[in-house]
Amino acid sequence: MRSDSFWKEVLEKLFKEFMQFFFPKIYRDIDFSKGYQFLDKEFQQISRKSKTGKRIVDKLVKVYLQDGQEKWLLIHIEIQGQKDARFAQRMFEYYYRIFDKYQRDVLSLALLTDGDRQYRPGAYLKEFRDWDFSLSFKFPLVKIIDYINYEFEKAYTRNVFSIIAHAYLKTLETEGDNQRRFAFKRQFILQLYHLGLNRETILEVYRFIEWLMKLPESLDHKLYQELKQIEEQKKMTYITYAERKGLKEGRKKGRMEGIKEGRIKGQVEGKIEGLRQAIESVLEVKFGAVDYEIPEALKKIKSLEKLEALLHQAKLAKSLGDFKRAIS
Repeated sequence: MRSDSFWKEVLEKLFKEFMQFFFPKIYRDIDFSKGYQFLDKEFQQISRKSKTGKRIVDKLVKVYLQDGQEKWLLIHIEIQGQKDARFAQRMFEYYYRIFDKYQRDVLSLALLTDGDRQYRPGAYLKEFRDWDFSLSFKFPLVKIIDYINYEFEKAYTRNVFSIIAHAYLKTLETEGDNQRRFAFKRQFILQLYHLGLNRETILEVYRFIEWLMKLPESLDHKLYQELKQIEEQKKMTYITYAERKGLKEGRKKGRMEGIKEGRIKGQVEGKIEGLRQAIESVLEVKFGAVDYEIPEALKKIKSLEKLEALLHQAKLAKSLGDFKRAIS
């Protein structure tokens, strides 16, 4: 699971479902009828000085509560399996930077995707008793591993994010067992057909599962053939076979050598976004992490020719510094 881009996308597209599944108490207090807004520029202002080699998703979201108050939610997803001694401290640093710069109430939330049941850095504490000094910063922390015994099937119809969480856990569980992973992946995709979801949501969840539950080529092909037959028998048109193959090829190219045709073939915007993701994927595979400046710089580039040239540069770059110089 090398890239955080799919977590970012699914969080943005299914933010309401994410909050309802992982943070139900906060969800109930949010007035979603007033909408919400992702504050990417604001978060960039306070995070650009932070340097880390870990795979992290940070999102700052403006919401309105049922009582009319405006709140900012800082959502932090740690996508890795290692402990981080500075996790809680980093949460505190982001909190006070946002508050100091914007004078806004901030609620910090954390989701950890590692497999260590004991690792729960949910508070940052400092105390000097002799001097009567104490600092306590505590925030809601959720771990996906805590949902191992959760009754996911009963939650599918209530919240589509339950499928995402279930798929993540089964991916961890089936590491090294491709036959079991094949069976679970088939189950999750078929389940999407029966939930009455709109087509955009189905495609978003499908893309996440396709990226997450990687299979050998032979099993991938077997799965596509089975699903194609089921679609034809039941006259389903949610995800066509051609789209499924296109999404699979897009994931494969992005991981191995870059997506040159984009997520949606024939659409210029899809090609541009595909190239951006391909560049980030190549850099992550080579150097282990991509700092925030590179995705932001890529967002400003609208030229297919320029992005194709940068993809080539990403393959040749000997360091992130080399690639940054190519962008500038």
